[in-house]
Amino acid sequence: MAEETVDTLLVELAALENPRMRAVNERHGDDHGVNLSSLRAIAKRVKKNPELATKLWDTGDTAARLLAILISGPRDYTRDDLDRMLRQARAPKVHDWLVNYNVKKSPHAEELRQLWLADPDSVVASAGWALTAHRVVSQPEGLDLSALLDTIEQQMKDAPDRLQWEMNTCLAQIGIAHEDQRDRAVAIGERLEVLKDYPTPPNCTSPFAPTWIAEIVRRQQLSP
Repeated sequence: MAEETVDTLLVELAALENPRMRAVNERHGDDHGVNLSSLRAIAKRVKKNPELATKLWDTGDTAARLLAILISGPRDYTRDDLDRMLRQARAPKVHDWLVNYNVKKSPHAEELRQLWLADPDSVVASAGWALTAHRVVSQPEGLDLSALLDTIEQQMKDAPDRLQWEMNTCLAQIGIAHEDQRDRAVAIGERLEVLKDYPTPPNCTSPFAPTWIAEIVRRQQLSP
């Protein structure tokens, strides 16, 4: 089998570009047209390769960066590596995968969460809120949930879209996972009405926090 290189992989990714898929993705801010199942198949073939991942990332190409995330792991990067990469990840899918696949499982996750929460760049701050929402569920010890709700109540309504989305996710997760905070979380959601009219496909749960909280709690109560 021929050796995988950045150049050969970029050619392969370019050949997978679908104009229609790119048009759909671009409506969401993602500048690539590669089917994600095809991308995962390439990653499975290449296997874990942190050195190659770094080179793919440095091309700046969105599809190449998604592939880089798939062929690397959370312990392949230092705190500074992840901070730099997050600040470079402006495409929403790259940002989302980097946070969920690498940063959340990194030994540097908590330090980065605190650093990013306070960042003036709303896209960077959104990653801090994504990590906070994850910790609300997985490791809430030491978090001041009341203070988080204070911040959400004060800032979410006027926050830029991506930051607002992650703050809203945190609001919903607090309401779902912490019964003692549920009434307040629901009340904040009802008063702010963030994402109340968000178009939601049939059989999907609305991201409107009061609806989201009520539905997930209902399912949990039905579970044996």
